[in-house]
Amino acid sequence: MLAERPPVPPADRSLPELAPFSFILPEERIALAPTPDRAEARLLLLDRRSRSISHHRIRDLPALLDPSDLLILNDSRVIPAYLPCREPQLSFLLLEEPEPLLWKALAEPARKASLGRPLLFVSHPGMADEERLTAEVVEVGSRGERLLRFSRPFLLERFGSPPLPPYIRKRRNPSPSPSSFDIERYQTVFARRPGSVAAPTAGLHFTPELLARLPHAFVTLHVGPGTFRPIGPEEWRTGRLHPEPFSVPPGLAEAARAARRLIAVGTTVARVLESVPDLREQSGTTDLFLRPPCSFRRTGALLTNFHLPRSSLFLLVSAFAGLDLIHEAYREAVARGYRFYSYGDAMLIL
Repeated sequence: MLAERPPVPPADRSLPELAPFSFILPEERIALAPTPDRAEARLLLLDRRSRSISHHRIRDLPALLDPSDLLILNDSRVIPAYLPCREPQLSFLLLEEPEPLLWKALAEPARKASLGRPLLFVSHPGMADEERLTAEVVEVGSRGERLLRFSRPFLLERFGSPPLPPYIRKRRNPSPSPSSFDIERYQTVFARRPGSVAAPTAGLHFTPELLARLPHAFVTLHVGPGTFRPIGPEEWRTGRLHPEPFSVPPGLAEAARAARRLIAVGTTVARVLESVPDLREQSGTTDLFLRPPCSFRRTGALLTNFHLPRSSLFLLVSAFAGLDLIHEAYREAVARGYRFYSYGDAMLIL
């Protein structure tokens, strides 16, 4: 069960401010695969005004929302950013391509990716022709990132796999080739703008049929490495996260004015709505860190998955609903057998 006031885990000793945002989660509550049907995922409804909790399915959303509500979804597309290396045997998570043939990446284990280390990559097994690709570690960053310079242009789809969270990869049997199941399911059905290295997971629950029954619009925020990193002293001191690129399309401001309430589908969308409250057409980056205490100017309701303790995502939902109420909702979710994290169930906060 989630502790009422959980003890400070070892990772929090350098940042005691995060202790209130800790909780204990039984391992069996961590989802390693999604529900067979996207819209069959469970949905915990949390009403901030009445402080009430009720239990539903994602497919019930049209009955739970007002017809004049407008859902805002993130249409970023996840790239196959998980790149296994043949020699030496390690793996990389590609983060961004600052210039052609140059990729910033995280290495696991990092000790094998030393400065100047030559790397050999081989295309997925089962392809008609094996393709080889070489690279070199040309820089080691202050936070452990590696800068890789590749020898030639290549198709990422031939070498990379869906960047599943580490807790999923480590609990599954490793496979040398990407699963067609994950290629489909670790991607929203409306994804169209490549750039994320993790899925905007609240959007994974939607089917085309369900979307057709709900007024909706899109923004784009490309999920970056900040989603994998714990909050450090620098982020806490500055109140800023790793910058992530976003764009707001034309016409959203007008659609928002006509809506009764904006429903942010995911924390990524909430960050865009709060970064650009007038919702005018634009592109940029946001490093907005939404944490208690803060007020939300545009986000009227939030649909989100259940997040890792002490993460920036958990702090965001705590700011939106109140920390005590979020702890109460998470305790209820554990007691009722909800599935947590990226492939898990969802919560709608009204």
